[in-house]
Amino acid sequence: MAKKNDWSKDETIIAFNVYCKIPFKCSSKTNSTIIKYAKIIGRSPSALNMKVGNFGRLDPELKKKGITGLVNGAKLEEVVWEEFNGNWEKLAFESELLLAKFQNKPIEEIIDFDIEGLPLGKERETIIKARVNQSFFRSTILSSYNQKCCITGLSIPDFLVASHIIPWKTDEKNRLNPHNGLCLNSIHDKAFDRGFITITPDFKVLISKFFNDYSSESAVRELFSKYNNQSIILPDRFLPSKEFLDFHYHTIFKK
Repeated sequence: MAKKNDWSKDETIIAFNVYCKIPFKCSSKTNSTIIKYAKIIGRSPSALNMKVGNFGRLDPELKKKGITGLVNGAKLEEVVWEEFNGNWEKLAFESELLLAKFQNKPIEEIIDFDIEGLPLGKERETIIKARVNQSFFRSTILSSYNQKCCITGLSIPDFLVASHIIPWKTDEKNRLNPHNGLCLNSIHDKAFDRGFITITPDFKVLISKFFNDYSSESAVRELFSKYNNQSIILPDRFLPSKEFLDFHYHTIFKK
């Protein structure tokens, strides 16, 4: 019989969900996200924060930066890490379903999108799953970049986009892979999506020659030209894949 304080696998999966959604250095028992999700699963903020720290010890990207997370952890955390790390679609949808289950709510309600007018049956399920996954991807990318555009440093949430390096429609396997994401403001997101700017595999901004015809415009100088060859602000976790950036440069960027 499990002890009262033992964590279930469902709770541990949700802890991994939370690990992805908040900047690691901001994790604490007073963090509003920690408090929110701790309440949902019936755990104390301190306990959930400790679980998030335990996942940090398993993250090789944090280790490279000398951040080791908490030293001691449970075997179940390792099991969940092995099962879900790299299988982002499974983590996104399954963990959000569990959150809905803990709240006794339909998943579309906790993601908070309008379901009126959606078709019935399989098509409806597909749309709901896609929106749940998109919401998870956005939360993961924005938290990794500490809620800041990686080019400008803009931190107004309403203007930030979780931008795909390889487009959503191009690579189904990596749609939810956080290494396929950048946090950009809405203007640079559109420019990146259409190939007017790119990020090189050494994490520098490149501006398309398309802008040469508009170089006299102050807006172009302020929004684009000034950032040419500038290094981006790197995320705390989920470093953008150099392979994906190389794809964008060779396939989408308007040289």
